[in-house]
Amino acid sequence: MLPQCKVACMFGPLSRKSRGHFRLTFAALFALLPACRTMAHAQQTPPQLQERGGAIAPHVESVQPLNDYQRSQMADWARDFADLHRYRAANQELGDPVSGEHRVIFYGDSITDKWTLSQYFPGRSYINRGISGQTTSQMLLRFRQDVISLDPDVVVILAGTNDIAGNTGPISIEDIEGNITSMAELARAHDIALVLASVIPVNNYTPVSQRFFADRPPSEILRLNEWIKAYCANTNCYYLDYFHSMVDGSGLLKRDLSEDGLHPNDAGYKIMAPLAQSAIDKTMASR
Repeated sequence: MLPQCKVACMFGPLSRKSRGHFRLTFAALFALLPACRTMAHAQQTPPQLQERGGAIAPHVESVQPLNDYQRSQMADWARDFADLHRYRAANQELGDPVSGEHRVIFYGDSITDKWTLSQYFPGRSYINRGISGQTTSQMLLRFRQDVISLDPDVVVILAGTNDIAGNTGPISIEDIEGNITSMAELARAHDIALVLASVIPVNNYTPVSQRFFADRPPSEILRLNEWIKAYCANTNCYYLDYFHSMVDGSGLLKRDLSEDGLHPNDAGYKIMAPLAQSAIDKTMASR
C-alpha cells in the first residue's frame, strides 16, 4: 500500500476514481526513480566505465579502453600477471653461483628477451631474464625471483619503453621512476651492483614501425632517460647510455638498427653489446 499523499488536501477531497488514478500515477513515478538515477549516473560516467559497471576513482582523470595487446594478454595476466612461471624452472636448475663465478643478469623486456647473449658476449655466461611486453610494474613483481634469488654480482636493467606505451595501462613517468627506484633499492639491499640502461630511441621510418612509434613519444623517452641518468649520478649506480649511440640527427632510432623501429636488429645489438660490456667491467672493478 502506498502512503496517503497529503498533497491531495490542497485540492479538496478526491473521488474514489481520482484516488485510484493518483495512486497509479504516484506508483509509476516511484518505479521510474531507479532508472532516473541510473541515467543520471551514466551521464557522469565515461562510456568505458559504463560498460564495465565501474566507478571513476578520484585520482583518475580518464580511463582508456583496452587496446588489442591488452585484450590479448588479459587471460595470462589473470593467471600470472608478472609471468613468474616463465623462468621458475630455469632458476631452480641454475642453482647458486659457483666459486669464482661473477654472475651477471640482463633484466628487461622484449629488447632483452630477444637478445641472444651467448652470440654477442662469447665466452661469458650471462643470464637473460627478459620477458617480451613487460612493464616496470611487472618487472618489480618478479625481481626477487628472477634477480635476487640468483645472487648475481651485477644486474643490467633495461626497462621503460613499454610503460611509456601503456602496455599494462596508463602510468605516469613518476610512477615508472618509482618502480625503477624500488628495483634499485632491492638490488643495493642485497649487494647487487646496478647498471641502469637508457631507453633506446624509436623511429617511424617503415610501415611496421608506425604503431610502436605512435605509442612511444620521443619526448617521454628523453624525459625518462634524463631521470635515469640523474638517478645514477645521485646514487652511484652506472648509467648505460645506449640512446646517444643509436639516435640519428632527427632524434629517432637510426634506420639501419631496427626493422620495426623499436627492437634492435643484429646491427643494433652489435652497438649495444660493447657498451654493456664496458659498463659491466667498470661496475665489477668498483666492487
